[in-house]
Amino acid sequence: MAKKKRFIKTYSQDMGSTIILVDRETGVNYIFSSSGYAGGMTVLLGKDGKPVITPVTEE
Repeated sequence: MAKKKRFIKTYSQDMGSTIILVDRETGVNYIFSSSGYAGGMTVLLGKDGKPVITPVTEE
């Protein structure tokens, strides 16, 4: 039985150097950005300063 991936990519920009990932267990969105050999990931925040949450649906 194959294990389901925890994170799914929902958005990509600039040839994949900026992506948004959604945690399928919690619905929390993360933004990842890279340039050259450097990169970083953090929680994506809305204008109210709270984490962006995508409703989790079972597939």
